[in-house]
This record gives sequence, structure tokens and C-alpha cells, in this order.
Amino acid sequence: MTKNLGSLWMLVAGILFGCMGVFVKLGATYFTHIELVFYRSFIGLIFVYIIMRQQRINVATQHWRKHLSRSLAGTVALSLFFYCITVLPLATAVTLNYTAPLYLTIFSMLVFKDKFHLPLTLAIAMGFCGVVLLLHPTLEHDQLLPGLLGLISGFLAGVVYLNVKQLGIIGEPETRIVFYFSLAASLFSGTWMLFDTVHAITMQSLAILLGLGSTATLAQLAMTRAYRVGKTLVVSSLAYSTVVFASLFGMLLWHETLSLSSWLGMALIIAGGVLSLRLSPKH
Repeated sequence: MTKNLGSLWMLVAGILFGCMGVFVKLGATYFTHIELVFYRSFIGLIFVYIIMRQQRINVATQHWRKHLSRSLAGTVALSLFFYCITVLPLATAVTLNYTAPLYLTIFSMLVFKDKFHLPLTLAIAMGFCGVVLLLHPTLEHDQLLPGLLGLISGFLAGVVYLNVKQLGIIGEPETRIVFYFSLAASLFSGTWMLFDTVHAITMQSLAILLGLGSTATLAQLAMTRAYRVGKTLVVSSLAYSTVVFASLFGMLLWHETLSLSSWLGMALIIAGGVLSLRLSPKH
């Protein structure tokens, strides 16, 4: 019962991640996607550090290698994800990022040398059929590169989820996990900005940046807690709630319309991801 309630933190994360996507979309009017990554990460870094001080959690850790792996994968995934949000419909960008369970299942099967039984194979195939349907309209609009980058961000997100679970198992607090990720993303994007254009911050864009940083950090904390205290399968399934919220926000705020094939593709990706998680061997 406790684990089921803990898994509900992923619903909180889903709403907050959807809000984060909204702020990225709004911020694209004022900043590049790399600038948005920096402000999101730097604001989050300050925010989570204050929380750590209040909770008396030290920054020092003995598991810096695992933090480094999670942070690097997360930083690249976040950069690609933000870029996709700025050029693709919000629902499409979010769904491509949430192909992570499909990649994670395949990777796990290969690492542990498990056999691909028929139901699992069909679930994975279902998910990638959904990818083809979802990408079809983007290909018609010469958006092949953003679509492919979205798939790469999904693969790296799968690596991130695995690392977060491993860090939770060895007892690392969620605030420390988010702190190191925010630090790495701030350093990476901040260095990139030194060789690129830096846009001035206005009062209106400042409000967007604060919204982006706060929703993203709270979402990270909620997601990390969900994977730490909840049931992995339940949490991973509830993660797809972000797709639902992003779709609603896209329709309400930007009147985004997707074709029937796109909606079908999104449904197949979600179904394939959830089924692959439930059918894959547990290690």
C-alpha cells in the first residue's frame, strides 16, 4: 500500500513536467534552447541547494561516478528535449522523449542475455510502430532532424531513469541526485553560452524563467522520490501521464492539432512502453 502511494509522486511529476514544457515553449520566443537549459538548471541548482541546507544533507558523496553518469546523460537528453519542444508540437516532443522504456527494455534484455519472447517482442514492435506513425507528419514538414533527436533524447532518458533507480537503491537522497544533475547541466550549457548569443532578460521573460526553473526542479524531486519509494513498474507507467498533460496544454494554449495517425502513434508508444515494462524479466 505504501509503495502504491509512493508511486503517485509520478503523477505530480507528470503535471509539473507538462508545465515545464509549457514554459520552454513560451521561453523559446526570448531565448535559445541552450539558454533555457542553463536557466532551468541554474535556478534549479540554487533551489535544490537551499532545500538540502534545510534538510541538512551534505553535498559530498561517495558515489560520484554514478552521479556523473546520470548527470551527463541527463544533460544531453535535456538539451535535445528542449530543442524538440521549441520546433515540434508539445505533445509530439514529449512523446518522443517518452520512448525511453522501449530502449530500456531492449538494452536490459541484451545486457542480461534474456530471450525475446513473443509477447515482449510484439509490445516493443507496437511501440516503434507508434514512432513511425508519430514521425510521419514531421517528415512531411521537413522535420526529420528534430524527430530523430527526440528519439535520441528518449534513449538517454532511459539511461537516466535506470541511474536514478540505482542511486535510490544505494541510499542517495533525491535532493543530492537532482543537485549534481543541475550542476552538470549548468556548467555544460553555461560554457556553450560563452560561445553563442546571450539574450537580455526582461521582466516578462524573467517570470517565464522562474516558472521553468521551479516546475522543472519540483518535477525532478517528485520523479526521483517516485522511483525511490514507489513500485518501478507503476511509476514507469504513470510517467506517461506527462504525455497526456502536454497534449492538453498544447491544445489549450497553442491550439495544436495532431492528425489521427499521430494520436494513434502516441497511443501505441504508450501501450508498447507500458507493456514492455511489465513483460520484461525482472533483475
